[in-house]
Amino acid sequence: MEVLIMAGQLILGLSILVGLHELGHLVAAKAFGMRVEQYFIGFPPKIWSIKRGETEYGVGAIPLGGFVKISGMIDESLDTKHTDTEPQPYEFRAKPAWQRLIVMLGGIIVNVIVGILIFVVLAYKNGNTYLAVQDAKYGIVAYDLAQQIGLRTGDKIVKVNGKPITDFSDVRSSEVLLGNNSSYTVDRNGQLIDIDIPNNFIDKLADKKNASGQFLEAREPFKVGEVVPGQPAQKAGLREGDLITSINGNPIQFYHEFIDQVKPLKGKALALGISRNGQPLTIRMTTNPDGTIGFYKKSLLKLTTQEYTFGQALGVGTEKAFGVVYDNIKGFGKIFRGEVSASKALSGPIGIAQNLFGGIWVWDRFWTVTGLLSMALAFMNALPIPALDGGHATILGYEIISGRKPSDRFLEGAQRVGMVILLGLMAFAIFNDVFKAVF
Repeated sequence: MEVLIMAGQLILGLSILVGLHELGHLVAAKAFGMRVEQYFIGFPPKIWSIKRGETEYGVGAIPLGGFVKISGMIDESLDTKHTDTEPQPYEFRAKPAWQRLIVMLGGIIVNVIVGILIFVVLAYKNGNTYLAVQDAKYGIVAYDLAQQIGLRTGDKIVKVNGKPITDFSDVRSSEVLLGNNSSYTVDRNGQLIDIDIPNNFIDKLADKKNASGQFLEAREPFKVGEVVPGQPAQKAGLREGDLITSINGNPIQFYHEFIDQVKPLKGKALALGISRNGQPLTIRMTTNPDGTIGFYKKSLLKLTTQEYTFGQALGVGTEKAFGVVYDNIKGFGKIFRGEVSASKALSGPIGIAQNLFGGIWVWDRFWTVTGLLSMALAFMNALPIPALDGGHATILGYEIISGRKPSDRFLEGAQRVGMVILLGLMAFAIFNDVFKAVF
């Protein structure tokens, strides 16, 4: 079921973004009097279509993209039959270069607008709920990667790159993980210590063996949240609101201590000491083969919620949207400098579904990821690679500046080269996803 939920979220999110992206091209083309022959979400084979006026609208069977076919344009279809005839007034090639440039940028512009709108609406609707640094009063849990750079469980991070922080999530911000010469300042038993973060640290964090979340997190006291029906916890009588105080006689306070002690007991007997309404109890059960017992934790750390007016949400949402673009630029910079392995950093559709959407459908998370993807698609499409919108825009920019239009033969060759590059990148991303999933 989780696989279906992940796939469903990915297909829905991409279909929305691709549909709106191609709509940006379509609207701009029609506004300048160009004939749009086809508008499709998904790639062939065709599942369904309908013709309205001069345009065929349809859905393809492969839901990983889409296209708009504009008369007189050399695009991914590599249809060059029109190059043997005189340009017609309704053709792409017959229009001024500035109009063709706007058409090519239409999809990118729409993706940027959609990304901003999603983040603005989410900010206005939800505000910003976060763990304040002063409320992370028990310090951090330092996993293996954190210990490798010198952090210890119980450290309290008070500064990032020499600057005091208020939001605990800033310890894992892009400024830290994608920056250069980053550092933490920690309070360790009353002594301030600086911890340097290697520039290639994100490469280690991206490794499959060190999945997201296994770097550092706040130490949190907890109580039992929702108990999953049919699982050992429910069968043994564990209830929502119970406070787990010991495991097999060993006292615990924090959730990471619970995980550390229960995880190794795969399929073995377990005695939980709990406090229920102030009364001590002992509950016995046998763990699942994967070392779980079936409940969701409820953190006892205090969270802070900051609400925004619409004007504030407009600024916050816009900043978050363009932050995605900035992070992509920094990420590519690390790849080009050799600080991050492309095989670990780049993901295809499988990786996106697994790592971003997840196996549980949560609408706020779905829209957050869709907003991220919208800005990422805008950035990727803006790259000056032939066959991408940015490649077309680069050639048109040259035409506008030089006053010379490249030949159809050159455009066709550039399109072929671009298609080879894009297909190669897609094949690499999908193979990389499969390799990481299997190995």
